[in-house]
Amino acid sequence: MKVKHIIVIFLLGVIFVILGSLFKINHWPGAAKILLVGMILEILGLILVIWKVLTTEKFKDFLNQ
Repeated sequence: MKVKHIIVIFLLGVIFVILGSLFKINHWPGAAKILLVGMILEILGLILVIWKVLTTEKFKDFLNQ
């Protein structure tokens, strides 16, 4: 998976969290589900970033310094 795709997943999570917060503030239905989807996407994005850093050769040199 390319870094671009990981960034897109994380940014979609951020958008969903902001949208869910707006729904929550206005007491609109579905806010909890939107927030949940956003947080899951953010967690998935962070896990993929950590995996990418740990499995890429050029980052291994950076982490060992």
